[in-house]
Amino acid sequence: MTAAPPPLDDRLLEAARAADPRAAVAAVLKEGYDAARARAERKLEAGMNGRDVARLYAAAADEMLIALWAVATETLWPVSPVESERLALVAVGGSGRRVLAPYSDLDLLFLRPGKATPRGEKVVEFVLYVLWDLGAKVGPSARSVDECLTLAKTDMTVRTTLLEARFLAGDEGLAELMIRRFRDMVEKSDPRPFIAAKLEERDLRHEKAGAIRYKVEPNVKDGKGGLRDLNSLFWIARSLAPDSRLGATVMDELFTARERRTSDEAFDFLWRVRIHMHLIAGRAEEKLTFDLQPEVARRMGWRGRGDEPAVERFMRRYFLVARDVGALTRAMSAKLEARHQKTASGLSRLMSPFRPNRRRLDVPGLSIDQGRLSVDGPEVFQADPVKLLTLFVQADKHDLDLHPDAYSAVTRSLSLVTPKLRRDPAATRAFLDILAHGQRPYRTLTLMNETGLLGRFLPEWGRIVGQTQFNMYHAYTVDEHTLQAIGVINDIARGKLKADHPMASEIVHLIDDMEALMLGMLLHDVGKGGERGQLEDGAIAARRACERLGVDPRRIELVVWLVRSHLALSDYAQKRDVSDPATVRAFAELVGDPERLRMLLVLTVADIRAVGPGVWNGWKGQLMRTLYNQVAALFRGEDVAREDPLGDHPALVARAREAGAAAEAQPTPAVEGLPVQTTQISIAAADRPGLFADLAQTMAALGADIVDARVATSEGIVLDVFRVQDGAGLPYGQAEPRRLKTLLEALERAARGEGRIGKAPEPAANARKAAFEVRPVVMIDHHASEAATVVEVSGADRPGLLAALSRVFSDQGLNIRSAHVASFGERAVDSFYVVDRKGRKIGSEAVAQDLRDALEAVLDSRAPAPAGRKVVAARASARDVSELGRRARKPVSSKTEAR
Repeated sequence: MTAAPPPLDDRLLEAARAADPRAAVAAVLKEGYDAARARAERKLEAGMNGRDVARLYAAAADEMLIALWAVATETLWPVSPVESERLALVAVGGSGRRVLAPYSDLDLLFLRPGKATPRGEKVVEFVLYVLWDLGAKVGPSARSVDECLTLAKTDMTVRTTLLEARFLAGDEGLAELMIRRFRDMVEKSDPRPFIAAKLEERDLRHEKAGAIRYKVEPNVKDGKGGLRDLNSLFWIARSLAPDSRLGATVMDELFTARERRTSDEAFDFLWRVRIHMHLIAGRAEEKLTFDLQPEVARRMGWRGRGDEPAVERFMRRYFLVARDVGALTRAMSAKLEARHQKTASGLSRLMSPFRPNRRRLDVPGLSIDQGRLSVDGPEVFQADPVKLLTLFVQADKHDLDLHPDAYSAVTRSLSLVTPKLRRDPAATRAFLDILAHGQRPYRTLTLMNETGLLGRFLPEWGRIVGQTQFNMYHAYTVDEHTLQAIGVINDIARGKLKADHPMASEIVHLIDDMEALMLGMLLHDVGKGGERGQLEDGAIAARRACERLGVDPRRIELVVWLVRSHLALSDYAQKRDVSDPATVRAFAELVGDPERLRMLLVLTVADIRAVGPGVWNGWKGQLMRTLYNQVAALFRGEDVAREDPLGDHPALVARAREAGAAAEAQPTPAVEGLPVQTTQISIAAADRPGLFADLAQTMAALGADIVDARVATSEGIVLDVFRVQDGAGLPYGQAEPRRLKTLLEALERAARGEGRIGKAPEPAANARKAAFEVRPVVMIDHHASEAATVVEVSGADRPGLLAALSRVFSDQGLNIRSAHVASFGERAVDSFYVVDRKGRKIGSEAVAQDLRDALEAVLDSRAPAPAGRKVVAARASARDVSELGRRARKPVSSKTEAR
């Protein structure tokens, strides 16, 4: 039976009779379709529930598709009474669920009774061409009823789409026949292969989109904790009850009322985010990139609070929702396993009915169930709340994941975590054993974090769960970054990272107090977002946490020092001249003894490595190893002296004395087994004002990105040593050796003051970088060096920035003695050792203020957005830079904490 479609609009009838019906029909449909979509957008702006707005977009598509189908099958190719000519339009996928984002694909099934006919092919072709003319993305399939059923038996992707099949237009009887036969087939089949396939598909999708839930640019649709994970729950439910709309029967059975509310709230939030993303980008954008985050936050009504900007508050909410989605997945798994309808591993093998169900442990109430740690029920924790911690000790001891029943029992028992439990010696001992003596602390603490127990037991931790930093440097949320850093220390201690970190892998075994080190790592970032600054608030919070955990006073002071000083090694190594004896002595004075030095090295390596993929490199390792060795020598009573800066380049210096300038290049040697992806370029030349600026500008003009620079002067000759990369982050000249030869020749000419120096290229348009408002920072320190004033600057990175900054020093009558270049995502942090023309430090505050103003003017810039794209900028987080000048040196007292 063919359903009677609504009568055709007169304008559509007229369009169908036009000379070019396709163009005419598309024009009429576009007007109504755009109007319906605009109404949905207005509802979103007015605060309508996200899923309801998604239904409005789906309804707009339905109305347009039904009208288009009517034109094709009534006016252009009228319905035929012949059985083989029966045809139905069926919505599947998101269209079948009646939820769409503005630029979602329209998933459509063109259903026929048997083989394709010429008329049917014309109808399908016309419909598709009109949809493409409308700018719609279509996911089409054309199949017979039998083809649908045959494919659905073996292809789980086809089965998934048909679970959501919904008649739209055409022959309703044909569509209902297919849907009824398909549901009968599903009802009679074993659901376990489908469930296993959906879970395996989920894991592969996570791996592709980013297996870690807390990546700071998440994929809202396909990422871990995103919409597709929620949809997977409903697909599984629908496979168990195919006649139940959206699997509601099964969902009501598997989820508690609270879990259903959590599911509804997650759907609403994620759909609102996704729809806003589509509207801002003007396309089907599923990744919540930096350039979208501030505008989505603004549209959803988020406002800044204290030091936490709106975008960071919004993203924190996003990650808490993603965590809730993970908890829902585990909750459903628990119920499915209870019904023996899910694989034991969740992925690869079907659950054996002959396998023993449980094996008891020596801890009453705990057991191993199907290879995972389980608990008899929440009453175990009610009788003894310490077992909330004991559960995770046993999980680590036996190298087990939590059974979903245990996971749910923990989440339902969080109210048992009281101030009394937080100070209970047995509970605190269990926690410290997991942290400092566990086999796999990253995995175990991650489980505790996912259940919410870690944040309840350690309130200081709870404040950073899901916290983000709006910058391009950090790849993960603060809590995920910290947990990964703990995992790195554990890997170093177990010898798993000897090739990458041979020094850290050796000295970690010389550390006397691993508990203090691990506590310092766990708490190193808990001060982020605090009013007093990251280091001061972190030290106060660390003291409070350690006292509650019953840590002895001596160890507390060590942990507090680690938290306050956790940036010190990185700052000194990357932002100061490690060849300057004053730098070495100042750092040694800050550290105080060899044990703290060893701890700080291991902690710093783990901290940087856990920032994100590729952040740690051999060059950073070399700087830190050099400083570590010099300070260690000082602690052994050895003297620290500056070496002859020109001693390593006698031939180059000799050539420069003859020709006025000479340049050479060589690959930077590997450090600790890690390649240093830079080319080292050395230039010797007669000293003159503005020399460094000319060299830096020459490099910028020829596309060389300077990642580090050193300057040394002796008897009128200056030696400049640069480490440079090309635009792809590879050693300059590696891909095109001729470019390196050209650069060396240009540097020699520039050093001699010959010819005209080209300009640095303009920054390329980049939406992600344009989203950051990077506020300039200039700090002038007269005490960091005995022979020079140290000027540290921070601002938006761009091509030619170092050259522009160097030109300011030259114009201000200052000579650069060394430069130290570092980048933190969108932000450049450069340090300069400068003297006046007479070789003295800056001696006038007026001169210093003029210099500061001129440098800030150069630094105050923003990356351009692509043409025609409006990007809303937000203040970039700067909590990891420029701490040297701010670092307080007084201890955190109990009196300070009380305030």
